[in-house]
Amino acid sequence: MPSKRKSLRLTLAAVLLVVIIPCVLVAGVLFGDRNYAITSPVILLLSMLPFFFAFEKRKPKARELVPIAVMAAIAAVGRLAFAALPQFKPIVAIVIITAFAFGPEAGFLTGAVSMLASNLFFGQGPWTPWQMFCCGIIGFLAGLLRQSGWLKRRWSICVFGFLSGYLYGMIIDIWSVAAFTSHFTWQTLFAAYVSGFLFDTILGAATAFFLFVLEKPLGKKLERIRVKFGLLEQTE
Repeated sequence: MPSKRKSLRLTLAAVLLVVIIPCVLVAGVLFGDRNYAITSPVILLLSMLPFFFAFEKRKPKARELVPIAVMAAIAAVGRLAFAALPQFKPIVAIVIITAFAFGPEAGFLTGAVSMLASNLFFGQGPWTPWQMFCCGIIGFLAGLLRQSGWLKRRWSICVFGFLSGYLYGMIIDIWSVAAFTSHFTWQTLFAAYVSGFLFDTILGAATAFFLFVLEKPLGKKLERIRVKFGLLEQTE
């Protein structure tokens, strides 16, 4: 019975994150990029819902929310610390490690919050909701694959981190083509992806590097905290 509830919860979360949020993003583009001030809070709110689904009938305790807030802050600060290096940032790696420890819903929320917070310094704009979604969906996928047993070995974790750079770039390119061209075509999208290939590769390499360095020590600490304080027990 618990496994059925968990499966239903993940299905609802997937529908919300993979269907409803993209629809909100597309609507933001259709109604004008100036609506990002509305779209970003809406996506943040929708990102929180799957996380709270994990608690089912009980209310989350403060100690269960603090680690997510702390990891989002660390991810945002990590992005700021490497601001001088284009795309070479630890933010995606930290989101992935958080998803490993606390589950896919927490991974999405951490990714969305960390991007929104770090853009307070990098600059908010119509790209912000899309960056929130990109980083969040990578965290969600990382949590799902970890729970499915796919991301257990170090090499597989680093490969996923490297490929996440291309997933991030592909989603951002869809927005850039839709927002800055009068006619959306596959040829234009392909050209945008080719032009950004180097930057996506750098982001993927950075994510793989930081996962190689941080996943074991940071992951162990988060797992110890989760077990010691009984955090997010329903994600198991």
